[in-house]
Amino acid sequence: METMSILEDKAIGALSGAAVGDSLGGSTEGYSPEVIQERFGGLVTGIVGPFNVEWKTARPVSPFHKGNGHITDDTLMTEALIHVYENVRDHLDAFTFAEGIIPEMMAKERWIPELERDSLLIHRVFHAEKWLVLKLLHAHSDPREAGVGNIVNCGATMYMSPVGIINAGNPAGAYAEAIEIAGAHQSSYGREAAGVFAAAVATAMTPGATIDDVINNAIEFAHDGTKAAIQAVTDEAKNVTSWDSSFKQLRAAMAPFDSLGEAYREPGPDARKPSRLKAIEELPLALAYLRVSQGDFETGILGAINYGRDSDSIATMFGSMSGAMNGRSVIPHGWAETIEKESRIDLVANGKKLATIATEVAAKDKARASQVALAKAQLFGNL
Repeated sequence: METMSILEDKAIGALSGAAVGDSLGGSTEGYSPEVIQERFGGLVTGIVGPFNVEWKTARPVSPFHKGNGHITDDTLMTEALIHVYENVRDHLDAFTFAEGIIPEMMAKERWIPELERDSLLIHRVFHAEKWLVLKLLHAHSDPREAGVGNIVNCGATMYMSPVGIINAGNPAGAYAEAIEIAGAHQSSYGREAAGVFAAAVATAMTPGATIDDVINNAIEFAHDGTKAAIQAVTDEAKNVTSWDSSFKQLRAAMAPFDSLGEAYREPGPDARKPSRLKAIEELPLALAYLRVSQGDFETGILGAINYGRDSDSIATMFGSMSGAMNGRSVIPHGWAETIEKESRIDLVANGKKLATIATEVAAKDKARASQVALAKAQLFGNL
């Protein structure tokens, strides 16, 4: 067995957990718990096929082969962000993010599992992610504010786990960096959630971090409706007795903060607009399942994917935080391995790569901090 550092194990765990949640949740995305159970003959307890057997034609707007171990755009965008870090090998700002993400989406062919062919990432992402190309490539917008005007959703949050890994042990730095780069993609509570999620992952990457540490830090960094939603939903999670009876309970706690309403695929005219009172649903639910699971990876994933609605992103976020806390070994045998095979992705290599980059960035941070400390000593003496 190869010996891995704590950092490597946690980085691999975070990326593997996110990909597992993404893949398992892809089969149930967009539906209610009742409809999911009717379709699959009960609760989903592992990797299953697509919700629609005739997936190529069932929903022409998204002719994607979800399920069967296929990752979705959540993991594809995560991997794209890893590649940006690989090129920059330092913290990102809005400009370096914009310079790196556009070639990832528009100039690099890769295997797209749900399309079953090599293609450009732009052909798989949702409208809110296509916005990056529209605003940054075609409209030449200032990347610090390009997200203004986009539909407000979880699009930026779903791929921010690499920011938490790069800033492992430094949730304040993770929050600031994610807020900075997410401004190119999202605004309002969509941008806020990206920062909070990155902070939660950075906390989870900290050795010895507990579930309460992750949730409390998320609440501490969050603002406005995001803060209120996380508080309300994670408080309600304390009253949940089991993951398979959690759905209505947690949905009722989230509903006052969610702009989409109960008909998930039929949002009303006030949906996804900027607001200081609303929040994306995915992050509060992911944190709630962290509490419901009491640290058990499988329990939390099954709760997230059977909850429905944006289940793949809920499970992605839960999986990243749980995997960061506990490492890849907590993921049930066969899940990660099957997904790597069926999606042609090397999650271990990605984790090791990001851990190496995080170590380089930490060394640069230390040197920068020393320079600042020296300058302050010269300016202010021994305060």
